[in-house]
Amino acid sequence: MQLIDKLSILADAAKYDASCASSGAPKRSSRGKNGVGSTNGMGICHSFTPDGRCVALLKILLTNFCLYDCQYCVNRRSSDVPRARFTPEEVVTLTLDFYKRNCISGLFLSSGIIRSADYTMEQLIRVAKLLREEHEFRGYIHLKTIPDADPLLIEEAGRYADRLSVNIELPTESSLIRLAPEKQVRTIRQAMHSIHQGESEARAEKRAPRFAPAGQSTQMIIGADATDDSTILHTAASLYGDYRLRRVYYSAFSPIPQSPSTVPFSAPPLLREHRLYQADFLMRGYGFSAGELLDGPGNLALDVDPKLAWALNHREHFPVDLNRAEPAMIARVPGIGVLSAKRLVALRRHKRIRFEDLTRLRCALEKAKPFIVTQDYRPVLAEHCSAHLRQQLSETPAQMALW
Repeated sequence: MQLIDKLSILADAAKYDASCASSGAPKRSSRGKNGVGSTNGMGICHSFTPDGRCVALLKILLTNFCLYDCQYCVNRRSSDVPRARFTPEEVVTLTLDFYKRNCISGLFLSSGIIRSADYTMEQLIRVAKLLREEHEFRGYIHLKTIPDADPLLIEEAGRYADRLSVNIELPTESSLIRLAPEKQVRTIRQAMHSIHQGESEARAEKRAPRFAPAGQSTQMIIGADATDDSTILHTAASLYGDYRLRRVYYSAFSPIPQSPSTVPFSAPPLLREHRLYQADFLMRGYGFSAGELLDGPGNLALDVDPKLAWALNHREHFPVDLNRAEPAMIARVPGIGVLSAKRLVALRRHKRIRFEDLTRLRCALEKAKPFIVTQDYRPVLAEHCSAHLRQQLSETPAQMALW
């Protein structure tokens, strides 16, 4: 098979990994050539660095052959899809060629499981080792870790990769047992622990070799089972707390060709995936807990974003006096972000906050107005009951259709 043919197959096979993907991409499907994560540029995708820069990565699988038969995966053992396999040297050649042409800034490499977990992990490491040591490649490298691999191999991978990731796959152990019986939550979490331990040791010993300096991430598939958003967010919170993950990615389940009867035949709304990303951001950046965003079983509202939904359900905290409130509480006001909250606190050291100051800071005034008090503005509570506000501030069907 020609290298270009392998690239076509293995770039397309990598599109289901959301770790590099935007949650707001077009409709996702395996039944056409242009689903979410579509790799029209032969595997070139875009990701964002912590400082906000957009970088292009070569996103491919080493192989889509796999020993496992995960029911939600298009590359499962029993799936009838075209198969291909790169050698480590071929991946190195592709990466360097794309890099020298200024098409990419790095490599995102995953793989199906072949021969054994250890053998597959060794092949992934070989790619990174060749790039780093033989070709002095200083671009970004993200390696998917094989959970059942020897911890020593994971330790070695961390010396060459900028980021490592281990997919938790599904939000609950019972779903993993049912849909991916060859995988175990225990081994997945052990791999996460090994990466976290390597990070901690590298930080503690300042002269120690670097270890995955961009940290680790994971991915959960949404909608392949009946798990609700409350459980998903609590699982994510547990992963952040236990292993200091940089990101949990959420991937709406995509119906796959010749789907087994164990998984749905239709995809969940992409808006649900988007709401989970918004809720996750509130937990990481705003101090919300999973229990605050959903105080019981169920899913996040689709018609309003999670921050607005929380404010509507907790009117006892509002309106917030912007001249007196703590920064953390100001940041919980719909339409005001963390950065704007800090700027308001800095500004009120010099003057009283007036409504026009929010305009200058480009806050979302329509959302913020019912929930704030300034020197010259106070909402008329009778005009801002929660039911009326929800109707007024809900996203339109046209807006919702974008997700």
